[in-house]
Amino acid sequence: MLRSRRLAACAGALILATGLATSLAGCSTTVHLDPADDANDPACAQVSVLLPDAVGDLDRVWTDAQATGAWGDPTVVLRCGVEPPAPSTEVCTTIGGVDWLVLDQEEERQRLVTYGRDPAIEVVIRRGEEIDFRTVVESLSTNIQSGLAQATAHCTDRVPATEAPDADSAEG
Repeated sequence: MLRSRRLAACAGALILATGLATSLAGCSTTVHLDPADDANDPACAQVSVLLPDAVGDLDRVWTDAQATGAWGDPTVVLRCGVEPPAPSTEVCTTIGGVDWLVLDQEEERQRLVTYGRDPAIEVVIRRGEEIDFRTVVESLSTNIQSGLAQATAHCTDRVPATEAPDADSAEG
């Protein structure tokens, strides 16, 4: 009789632990990202601690890589420590006081990289979502200005912010 009580107690504890683990796993989703090559740069740590809890209407989600941030499911992904771009003929615009090269304007996503800042920061925004592109980039730019040193170079022939490509109308 004592043995059957112990077995029942252990079975109950196992069911409780399994249920608890299952419910905890369901509460949190972690987005897998690859860190940038220079993600361990101390400036990336400065940027990381300043990343907002939300950009536009998108809440921040957990990531599993150093110096990264994601919002939505993920709709917006940020990686600090990417290779700073060389001078380029790509579209360049200033949003929120930060110069951005507008790269890889694909049908499903748009990629931007900070220009004139080391380490550089890459932001990828998935298209087709109901988001305000400019609000997202301005929100992140505020944190980038606070976390990184002053820009060492600036875009020439800047595209005015009012004419800059957005997530819905950008063309290569």
